[in-house]
Amino acid sequence: QVQLVESGGALVQPGGSLRLSCVTSGSTFSHLTVGWFRQAPGKEREFVAAISRIATYTRYADSVKERFTISRDNAKNTVYLQMARLKPEDTARYYCAVSTTLSEAEILYSYWGQGTQVTVSS
Repeated sequence: QVQLVESGGALVQPGGSLRLSCVTSGSTFSHLTVGWFRQAPGKEREFVAAISRIATYTRYADSVKERFTISRDNAKNTVYLQMARLKPEDTARYYCAVSTTLSEAEILYSYWGQGTQVTVSS
């Protein structure tokens, strides 16, 4: 069983930055891929970014490339999502999840956190 807790969401102005954190429990964290997804009101949840177990590989949605950076600290069981140049369309609830595979497919992620709200508005 893996538990995930997201934090760092906030109200931020367009063009601003935020760093989200995802802290996980369990000794298997370093063996798992971690992904970030988001869900805006009235929309389906979508892939944002993912990082492989030893951070060798990362993957990003086209909509966040060059603006978001995913990283991990296995010693702290934590994955980060650094978000820059935020846009109103980035407004969503952001979730982290774990998988055994580096993938954009939500179905391959088995444990999920409760999410943290990011609102980009002036």
